[in-house]
Amino acid sequence: MNETTTPPNDTIVLRRIDPARNMARYYALTLEPTLFGEVAVMRHWGRIGTRGRSKSCFLGPMEAARTALRRQAERKRRRGYGTADLSSFPYLPEPLSP
Repeated sequence: MNETTTPPNDTIVLRRIDPARNMARYYALTLEPTLFGEVAVMRHWGRIGTRGRSKSCFLGPMEAARTALRRQAERKRRRGYGTADLSSFPYLPEPLSP
């Protein structure tokens, strides 16, 4: 993977594909700054090939946001989601830089 397709530590992109169930889903988590200097966890999900939906959760400091990001990703992995390539989802927002 090169620099443009490797997600930074604060971006997690997952997908779940099951042809038998006609399932092709993605789930992405990113950290984004708020206007007040805090950090929000943005969740994006939907069927692969669509813009899907998104929801933000305001968590305050960076460490709290990173912990929430990891927990949510682990929940999805337990449900069968696997790691996906960030370049497969060009409509996701740019990740938060350190």
